[in-house]
Amino acid sequence: MKLFVDNLTHVDFSYLHPQRGLLGESWAVQLVLEGQLDQQGMICDFGIVKKRVKAWLDAHIDHALVVAMDMAGVQVAVDQGETQVNWTYPTGERFYCRSPEQAIALIPVAEITETTLAQWCRKQLLALFPEQVKGLDILFVTEKIDSSFYHYSHGLQQHDGNCQRIAHGHRSRIEIFRNTLRDQSIEAQWAETFRDIYIGTRSHLVSDEGADEHRYRYDAPQGEFELHLPASVCYVMESVSTVEQIATHLAKQIKLQYPDCEIVVRAYEGVGKGAIATA
Repeated sequence: MKLFVDNLTHVDFSYLHPQRGLLGESWAVQLVLEGQLDQQGMICDFGIVKKRVKAWLDAHIDHALVVAMDMAGVQVAVDQGETQVNWTYPTGERFYCRSPEQAIALIPVAEITETTLAQWCRKQLLALFPEQVKGLDILFVTEKIDSSFYHYSHGLQQHDGNCQRIAHGHRSRIEIFRNTLRDQSIEAQWAETFRDIYIGTRSHLVSDEGADEHRYRYDAPQGEFELHLPASVCYVMESVSTVEQIATHLAKQIKLQYPDCEIVVRAYEGVGKGAIATA
């Protein structure tokens, strides 16, 4: 007998891609449990399944930097509750991240994909359930987006929760309206501008603006965070990079191009949520 839960939750995180570098991602989670029926005629109560799996994913994957420890060139050091990751882009530029240990998930695989991450999670999750649960399958699924979208990473220093982590991210669609009509050409322009981007806050930038490398650093409730990236993959905002501020920033920038038009921006933060700004 099997029990399934579609769209159990979503995970928003960033990971190191062997060609593209730091990459924000958002995946839906689907789960299948296999086992025997208990005295209630159930494999496991749906409420228990959702609560336990979501709590585990929130603790280990969601809003983390996920690193494939066996990926070529990755160097990891863990000491006194802090993790440091060094890696070199195919172009020769450097990636470096220093974070509290809980902000970086170290996975013993050669590359992070929907399949490799699911295989690692499967073994951990099965131990959460009673003995009548004999098997578990987890699937990570990307949202089908027929229009423009982009992958971005960021960190929100003042956030009370895990969004404070300096290198977590999202895969997000964008919708832009000019005088109430959808303008997919502008959407495509901004999706290209934000392709595989790190959206940084100027006050967190500790290197010279004209440098080839951007260095971000801040103290947050979970600890001290530091991130070094090629300047070519960074986009600096004056404000914090919440989705509300990203939508506002985009609306203002597009308004400069089209001063006589009403601009509405629907910026997404992962799947099914976001902010609307008008200029």
